[in-house]
Amino acid sequence: MGVVVNVGAIIDNSSRIGKEQRVAMEMAVEDFCANNSQRLVLQIKHSRRDPMQAALAARDLINMQEVQAILGPHTWEETSLVAAVGSENHIPIVSFAEATPNWATELWPFLVQASHNELKQMEAVAAIVKSFEWYQVTVIYQDRDYSSNEILPGLSRALRQVGSEISQLVALPPFGSSSLVRELEKLRQDQYRVVIVHLSLPLALQLFEKAKEMKMMEKDYVWITTDPITSLVHSFNASTISAMQGVIGVKSFFPESESPQFQGFHRRFRKRFSSEYPEEENNDPGVFAAQAYDAARAVVLAVTQRKHNGRPLLENILRSDFHGLSGKIQFTDQKLPLQKMFQIINVIGKSYRELGYWSDGLGFTQTIGGNDTTSSSMKDFGSVFWPGGTFYTPKGWTVSTSSKPLRIGVPTGAAFKQYANVEKDPLGNNFSFGGIAIDLFEETLIKLPYHLPYEFFPFNGTYDSLVQQIHSSKFDAVVGDVAIVSQRYQYAEFTNPYSEAGLMMIVPVRSKFCSKAWLFMNPFTRAMWALIVAINVYNGFVVWLIERNYCPELRGSLPNQIGTLIWLSFTTLCSLHGEKLHSNLSRMTMVVWLFVALVITQTYTANLTSMLTVQQLEPAVAGVDALLQSNAVVGYCKGSFVSMYLKKVLKFSPDHIQEFSSPEEYAKALKSKAIAAAFLEVPFAKIFLGQYCKDFVSVGPTFKVGGFGFAFPRGSPLLPSVNEAMLKVAESGKLRELENDMLASQKCLDAETDGRTPSLSPSSFWVLFTFSGGTSTIALLVYIFRIHKSMLKHKTIWNLMLAVINQWGNPSMQRFSRRDSDISPETPTHSANVPNLQAQV
Repeated sequence: MGVVVNVGAIIDNSSRIGKEQRVAMEMAVEDFCANNSQRLVLQIKHSRRDPMQAALAARDLINMQEVQAILGPHTWEETSLVAAVGSENHIPIVSFAEATPNWATELWPFLVQASHNELKQMEAVAAIVKSFEWYQVTVIYQDRDYSSNEILPGLSRALRQVGSEISQLVALPPFGSSSLVRELEKLRQDQYRVVIVHLSLPLALQLFEKAKEMKMMEKDYVWITTDPITSLVHSFNASTISAMQGVIGVKSFFPESESPQFQGFHRRFRKRFSSEYPEEENNDPGVFAAQAYDAARAVVLAVTQRKHNGRPLLENILRSDFHGLSGKIQFTDQKLPLQKMFQIINVIGKSYRELGYWSDGLGFTQTIGGNDTTSSSMKDFGSVFWPGGTFYTPKGWTVSTSSKPLRIGVPTGAAFKQYANVEKDPLGNNFSFGGIAIDLFEETLIKLPYHLPYEFFPFNGTYDSLVQQIHSSKFDAVVGDVAIVSQRYQYAEFTNPYSEAGLMMIVPVRSKFCSKAWLFMNPFTRAMWALIVAINVYNGFVVWLIERNYCPELRGSLPNQIGTLIWLSFTTLCSLHGEKLHSNLSRMTMVVWLFVALVITQTYTANLTSMLTVQQLEPAVAGVDALLQSNAVVGYCKGSFVSMYLKKVLKFSPDHIQEFSSPEEYAKALKSKAIAAAFLEVPFAKIFLGQYCKDFVSVGPTFKVGGFGFAFPRGSPLLPSVNEAMLKVAESGKLRELENDMLASQKCLDAETDGRTPSLSPSSFWVLFTFSGGTSTIALLVYIFRIHKSMLKHKTIWNLMLAVINQWGNPSMQRFSRRDSDISPETPTHSANVPNLQAQV
């Protein structure tokens, strides 16, 4: 018979967890003793979940029972006191507490955490929330529970990473049904319906019983439980299961069905547990039983190793390395590694349904070790049974009349009321709010996945001071024509801009034709003038050639005939008497020519009249440089950031900058030349030019600054969802519709033209010119053909040319013609043929 080794254990034997731990540890010790000659006795003390009782039990085990190590307890409050006693006596404390602070092992070097750290389950919870697009959640936790201090920050970080937030934290005392009812009543009046429950099992059971009585386990509610509750769902009786219908739970995963070792443990545990605790309806072991068995096994193996290697018991425990029922048992920094895989269950009917698994880095999957693909969404699991007996996914919120509305500030001093207009009721103190910014904000709230109550409040001050009210918590948001500039980010954050960004310079216009001597040339382009000259000369030549045989005044010396030709070409534009023409060919040419001349002269007159009567305008100022060089005074909207931009960026002197409060003030100052230019943000410039499109114009580049947006507190969880909702409004065309409606009443009749009368080109008259030129050409060809026919006896083109030249009246050529006839006596002289030719014509 060897030396007896005592091992202590501290549990809460009144709880299901303590009962499972006791049976599992006893089985581990018995399994050890059955295979070893070493005699080991397990000394169990009951803490009744009282930290002081646990500390007294630890001192009794060490002093009276002379235990070599202590297993337990389960809660951190108990563990902290027991660890102090154990470290004082150099006795290892193998704790089952859920979360152990990093500093604990430095303060108590004999403390060992034998349960897997489950902080990763908060990421699994956040992944569930993201899967169903819930953005606001309520967390119920147990007050004075240290594990909550570790769990809540991890949950908050995980939710922020998926775009959600904790809207409300509800701390429940360990015992207190009255406070439980009061807190549940507050939750029922709240608009958010997604509740995450992180409580001890006794308090969680009370919670769900009361929630069912208060009809909070019905449609539109979502309840998500964490591991302390979900890992014991197998032990719940029918009444508890009935109260938890539709709950989604996250529980630690351990290979129950895959491990032959667990199957043998499972059979023996059920038999022993049912005999020792017949009052329990379910005898199956859970993760807490598996963890207790593995911890006890690590301790008894360490006792055996100490007998052989002589190392301290604590060192042997920390050297443990085996695959236990709950997973890999290997300590790092006196802790087991993080639990990285969790099972997702859904309470339905008389028990629960296993939906699938979530693992760190992989996401959701329906099976373990198979070929199933992973997913980032739990929706791939299929239908989920929700509270109220529905498979329709709750939206996570409902309209609430008791929720505190957001206090939203609206500027009262907006220069352009089309964006933000605040009016006071003359009969009372009520205010009305309008403008495109207000309309857009209301449309955005409709697109939010939750109800967001709000209330507008007027603010009379600068825009910078308005944004600062968010930082001082006087307003929860600001809506209006608030420009997004960097200096305001120290007080608030902004949504995406809903208007065009930029700063424009508006200046008066002046006439372009103050003194232009060549204005009379503008009705036609240069090409048009050239074509008019060419067609007139050509038509005049044709008429002159045909008519000169009948009109002695068309003959004479060469200079005289050229002058006559030019005179004939252009006087036709003014007048021509048809009875003076003797040939039908010239008459045909002149009819078409006169028609074309009539159209051209009338068009010229109309276009010139238009240019003289319609004012031609141009900017009175060329650009910013011209303003700076002339030390001109400029204007900007009162209270806006533009003043700073004009001074620091564009380098205007403060003495040359004036502020204005309305478009009318701008127009009056520009017309009276009190200011040379006005600098307006692009949305304002569009409105102003819509009202005064004839008198003012934008000039120069658009400076890329500003853009209007809504302001929220820095780090506001509302900002991502509001931005998404604004994008939906813009993509639906509603924002464009609001802008068009706003600008429609300001649209100027001539806003789409620049007031210029264009010069006319040949492209506008090519048909007429073709008709006239073609007619003249046909007449010329017919005339030449007749001459050629009458002179066929000459046989040569040279004789034809001589005949034409002789008709010009050149005496020398006539003599040459006569000498030619003397050489060829058979050919009659030209002078003899002239009467015949004239008769033919």
